[in-house]
Amino acid sequence: MKYTFFVIILFQLSLQAQELSTAKKELKLMGCRFELTTVAIDEAIAWKALNAGVKEIERIENLISSWDENSQTSAINAKAGIEPVVVDKELYDLIFRSKKVSELTDGAFDVSFSSMPYIWKFDKQEQALPDNDIVINAKSKINWKNIVLNKENSSVFLKEEGMKIGFGAIGKGYAANRAKEIIASIKGVKGGLVNASGDLVAWGENGKSDGWKIQIADPNNAEKALGWIGLYDMAIVTSGDYEKYFTNNNKRYAHIINPKTGYPTTGIKSVSVICPDAELADALATSVFVLGIEKGMNLINQLNKIECLIIADDNNIHQSKNLNLNKE
Repeated sequence: MKYTFFVIILFQLSLQAQELSTAKKELKLMGCRFELTTVAIDEAIAWKALNAGVKEIERIENLISSWDENSQTSAINAKAGIEPVVVDKELYDLIFRSKKVSELTDGAFDVSFSSMPYIWKFDKQEQALPDNDIVINAKSKINWKNIVLNKENSSVFLKEEGMKIGFGAIGKGYAANRAKEIIASIKGVKGGLVNASGDLVAWGENGKSDGWKIQIADPNNAEKALGWIGLYDMAIVTSGDYEKYFTNNNKRYAHIINPKTGYPTTGIKSVSVICPDAELADALATSVFVLGIEKGMNLINQLNKIECLIIADDNNIHQSKNLNLNKE
């Protein structure tokens, strides 16, 4: 009797898993492609949750966008070198965490990078490097230490005129985190996935017995996968130069700029960071590009519950000590 009862319970659980409904949608947000998937006990809840996630991403975009002249981020940039700007605690906290990552990575990550003008053209073509004096002048305003925060009134002050902050290397990860939190809070939701152009977080059930299987793209062929990683309540962020790079004397320069030198990074084609937090994974993926293979991997191997996969320019694959990349 006990054995029969156990079989019946398993059969009922299997039916429940099969009855889950899924909603999926792709759309452009924050200037890039977002893909959202929600899994719930019925279709109406799945779509309600998905739409709530979209609204949350739109809200964050309005808060942190440096392109919107009415955003608080734009207000901070406009008052650089003049006076502090009082902002919402949410934005203040994001900038505070950004500075912590800058400290952790010794400046490899820096949200004040936005002050650098566009002197590089990442069009996959051969091009000459600009004069070094131009690069030095362009990066002169980049310095995360000159972002002054006042916790008492949640104000932000950029010490030098011409400084600018932007969240291109952390904002999508933050938005993915927040969308997940909103979606998961809705009663009846069993799981979901938010993919912000490579900044991906997955959690809970997906209606399949093998869970969320996320493929790692081959940087030499976007249609091909090098392998896959199983995710459960984790994020994976991949930064690559597949579409944005240039060459000079047969040397490949990625679109990610080293804040300390002002020059594009070299030696790496792709970085994937696996982490419980999409925001941190986003920032670390950029940081590893800047730090390079040896220093980048050394940093990752010192961090708890964080793994990394690097594909070098010579196509060699470098993995952190506890990463499990499945190739079957």
